[in-house]
Amino acid sequence: MKTISVLTTTFLCVLLVSCGGSSYSDDPAAPPPVGGIGRTGMAVGPISTFGSVVVNGVRYATTSTIITVDGQPATQSDLRVGQVVVVKGEVDDNQTTGTADEIHFEENVKGPVQSIDIAAGRLVVLGQTVITGPDTSFDDNIQPASIDGLSVGDLVEVSGQTMADGSIVATRIEMKPAGTAFEVHGTVSNLDSANFRFSINALTVDYSAATLADFPGGQISNGDFVEAKGTALNGNGALTANQVEFKGLPVSGAAGLYVEVEGFITRFVSAQDFDVGGVGVITNASTVFEGGVAADLGLNVKVEVDGELNANGAIVAEKVDIRRAKAVRATALVDSVNVAGNSLVMLGITFNIDALTRLEDKSNADVDPMRIADLNVGDYLEIRGSELPACSHQIMAAILERESSSWSSRNWSGSGGSAAPALTLNRSGLTPRAPDCPHSDQQEPCSCGIRQVPRIHHSGNGRPKHDRNCRRSNQRQGCREENK
Repeated sequence: MKTISVLTTTFLCVLLVSCGGSSYSDDPAAPPPVGGIGRTGMAVGPISTFGSVVVNGVRYATTSTIITVDGQPATQSDLRVGQVVVVKGEVDDNQTTGTADEIHFEENVKGPVQSIDIAAGRLVVLGQTVITGPDTSFDDNIQPASIDGLSVGDLVEVSGQTMADGSIVATRIEMKPAGTAFEVHGTVSNLDSANFRFSINALTVDYSAATLADFPGGQISNGDFVEAKGTALNGNGALTANQVEFKGLPVSGAAGLYVEVEGFITRFVSAQDFDVGGVGVITNASTVFEGGVAADLGLNVKVEVDGELNANGAIVAEKVDIRRAKAVRATALVDSVNVAGNSLVMLGITFNIDALTRLEDKSNADVDPMRIADLNVGDYLEIRGSELPACSHQIMAAILERESSSWSSRNWSGSGGSAAPALTLNRSGLTPRAPDCPHSDQQEPCSCGIRQVPRIHHSGNGRPKHDRNCRRSNQRQGCREENK
């Protein structure tokens, strides 16, 4: 067993579209974004599932774990899927199991929703731009469980990872009761020490009456990563802080400390010099690239970096894994489940599940933790992921959520915000398949797929609609052109 301080704080018509690789670049940059595991060291990332606690593909036993939420003593039942947490403990040599000595969770921002742009999937909370999308889990107390379930004035808690511009790509959003204190994590800018003010992105913080904690030299400086707390906004919209605490970088330690960091490239000079979640990364001729090549790297690309810290606190990368895209979203009933093979079939497509798949039960069954063995034929699922391996006609699930619905083969009346069975494709970052695509069942040249993105849907009587553009005459549940 190896000692480690793990900081872990995310239809066939469609599949015919993309054979080429694509990097995932929907997300962020500044402290809370990172994740991974290895030898003696550190990591940060979102919780995938429970049954112990699973973060970045490692299942941690939590029998004697010290757990805190916002600095207060807590239990495992207080943690939620999608929360970005810090874990300290031991990881076994197999790098898939371990023991957590400590787990700590702190949100990125907690406060009132100030504006919502449903079309763009964005909202502003305490001056922080929050981006929702394929990585976002919405708590059951938000109905429907999407950005449509939020209103201006709602008090919410957001956990996620930050982009280069300070925007937060949410991995989890949940509602909070009235009277909950406001909190925000971010980097200090526009410091006006004479008037006791500074900015965290678009939020002004008035710290004239605040207690300062853990600041080197006792004073706030531009560039400090901090947590500011308060209970109200003043007449100018500034947070009246009662405490400001220095937090620093999520990864730090002595030279030689092994770290695995999953997050978004927040500073990019070259493929040899960039930051992930504010942590410096250096690559060299020995660095192994997975999921892509060095040329795929760039600002806001999501990666996992494994390596050791050098004397300057930068990671000398042994491996850079360009994380999987979530270009596919499927909502449908389960056709079959293969527990031993960690896979299931919906819409005639095989969906595979691995240690990185985020599992959450939002149905009335409310199984916690939920595993593949808990899924049944006829369950209504939403799965987000990508075709992997390329051209395999199989989806590797990144997020799997079971939801309640009253859909049957004869009609659809979704409940709880559930959509009718469908599979859609996010066109961003995808490349069309070449005309010599090897799949013999394809009825048109592979390259045509980028022109139409099908969506399975049903007529009121439950019979599938087949648009004239549907390319597969044997498709059970219909498809139509979808420009998304």
